[in-house]
Amino acid sequence: MTAEYKVHGDVAVITMNNPPVNGLGHATRTAITAGLEQANADPAVQAIVITGAGKAFSCGADIKEFGSMKATAEPNLLSVILACENSGKPVVAAIHSVAMGGGLELSLGCHYRIAAPGANIALPEVKLGLIPGAGGTMRLPRALGVEPALNMIVSGEPVKAEMLAQLPGQKLFDKMASSAEGLQEEAIAFARSVADARPLPLVRNLPSKHPMGDAYFQFARNMVKGMAKNFPAPGKCVDAVEASTKMKFDDGMRHEREIFTALMFTPESRALRHLFMAERAAAKIPDVPEDTPKREIKAVAVIGAGTMGGGIAMNFLNAGIPVTMLEMKQEALDRGLATIRKNYESQVKRGKLKQDKYDQRMGLLNTTLAYEDIAQADLVIEAVFEEMGVKQKVFEKLDQVMKKGAILASNTSTLDIDKIAGFTKRPQDVVGLHFFSPANVMKLLEVVRGAKTGKDVMATVMSTAKKIKKTAVVSGVCDGFIGNRMIEQYSRQAGFLLDEGATPQQVDRAVEKFGFAMGPFRMGDLAGNDIGWAIRKRRAAERADMKYSRSADKLCELGRFGQKTGAGWYDYQQGKRDAIPSKLVEDMIAEHRKSLGITPRKISDEEIVQRLVFSLVNEGARILEDGIAARASDIDMVYITGYGFPIHRGGPMLYADQVGLFNVVQAMKRFQRNPNDDAGFWEPAPLLARLASEGKTFS
Repeated sequence: MTAEYKVHGDVAVITMNNPPVNGLGHATRTAITAGLEQANADPAVQAIVITGAGKAFSCGADIKEFGSMKATAEPNLLSVILACENSGKPVVAAIHSVAMGGGLELSLGCHYRIAAPGANIALPEVKLGLIPGAGGTMRLPRALGVEPALNMIVSGEPVKAEMLAQLPGQKLFDKMASSAEGLQEEAIAFARSVADARPLPLVRNLPSKHPMGDAYFQFARNMVKGMAKNFPAPGKCVDAVEASTKMKFDDGMRHEREIFTALMFTPESRALRHLFMAERAAAKIPDVPEDTPKREIKAVAVIGAGTMGGGIAMNFLNAGIPVTMLEMKQEALDRGLATIRKNYESQVKRGKLKQDKYDQRMGLLNTTLAYEDIAQADLVIEAVFEEMGVKQKVFEKLDQVMKKGAILASNTSTLDIDKIAGFTKRPQDVVGLHFFSPANVMKLLEVVRGAKTGKDVMATVMSTAKKIKKTAVVSGVCDGFIGNRMIEQYSRQAGFLLDEGATPQQVDRAVEKFGFAMGPFRMGDLAGNDIGWAIRKRRAAERADMKYSRSADKLCELGRFGQKTGAGWYDYQQGKRDAIPSKLVEDMIAEHRKSLGITPRKISDEEIVQRLVFSLVNEGARILEDGIAARASDIDMVYITGYGFPIHRGGPMLYADQVGLFNVVQAMKRFQRNPNDDAGFWEPAPLLARLASEGKTFS
């Protein structure tokens, strides 16, 4: 049952019941309109209350129906709202916990609204690249006032009901309930008190005006343009709210619908909706049921107090979970502790963290030099030097000291988790937890599932990731997992582009214009060019056939490791992060070209972007084929949350879909003919070739 109908004396109560958030799916919409009809036909009923069961009034559209026929089937949301407005008996919305999107729009179609304190109120459609599509931009400015309504619609952020109730002249809430627990009783009493009111008040009949109309909307447009350069929706929100002040209500509604429909077909909205669904999909592991028993994580140990270890520890401290940090030397511990303290103190200084919270977090942190002190931790994360011999020593020691049932995790970014698990007698307890640097800031957590990792371990780490506010994506075992396996191909292409005639700044500029947070050379300088150097040296021993440009090695031979040494692909001034083009590097690249007998050519920005992005796509297709990633959208989540891929393009795999896989394959065939590139790599992955020939997509 998706909505329950009950009569309390002379008041009918329609309770939406579509867990978890009372999404307004087709069955729920049908049940609401049936309830309204029943109440209006019953002479004993004088008034109607609409509310939601469980943890929400309603969060709007039912995501289970996204993209299906049911999403728009009648009665659609506009029809349900019309049925509320046309009810001959007063309809009261009793709002608690959450009223967002279509849920808030539904309440705005009711004659009256009563809200419980603490309820989160929002129109978050802009976060999906859309505007509210069921009257939100027409009714909220009338109920709340133009400025507060526009702020809510453009930001999409939730606001507490009690804050909105204090706005002068607001007509959003007719009454605030004294508590969430007593909401239904108070709503029924309120419904009785307005049972005889006629005519019934409608939000649509209220005025929508701004005293400085044109000037205000121009100011709003300028503000939005600066904040949302790659997204059309925020600017369209301004247009729609302005229409509420200049058009008759029904004309405004048509205008809202036209804007909404046009935005649905933009690549930006498609990207945001794709990522919304992708984030939810990534949390599900096909063969690990949601009711899999989880292990309790009450205490965590982190091995290594360097930048990575300290950042990892902060995630757990922020979530209120005690952490013990282990190091081999006291000075290393002191350094790590000082860094954590400095990070928190800067947050306190900026007003991002209250002093008592800082004290509480630091109070949860312990340090030790002895493995015996971490024996009782429920989860231990190793964050030591990225070398198999070092990892072996750590895991053999952990196997000896850790209690039975403890989860042993490695923060390795490329090494074989199965090999690491083999250093213990409990491979079922071993998992990869690859945090991204800086670990206390970056959202991505690659969860690497070994051949023997227990299902309960997987369920536990996925739920722990949620607790520490990470986006967890599961990867199988291979060199570099999902993210670094793909970025290696991207970096190889960047090197070939230098050999053929591009400069580091031209390559960086082209991909940053495309929307990347940072180009490959600035990224190398930030991460440390010596990291890539170490990987290439390991590669040379393992895969002598892998072709690289030697320019990056030559750079490292000069000791130019990036920002940490004040010189990398660019020059850096002390204390500053500005990348200054380097004459020395340009000369070195020119010299290297000459030694290869390559005459530099002019390379277009389009070629730069295609080679870098399509190299990610081709390797991504191979990763899917190898079963390393469960779905294309998981790869997109990795690149959006961990590698600065432009959000408005939805990730490399969705971007390839939008370009058209046929076109991607054609470009790859062109790159195969380039004698200075790696022709073998550009052979389209079988999965990509098949999808392209069948006219299909990854997503």
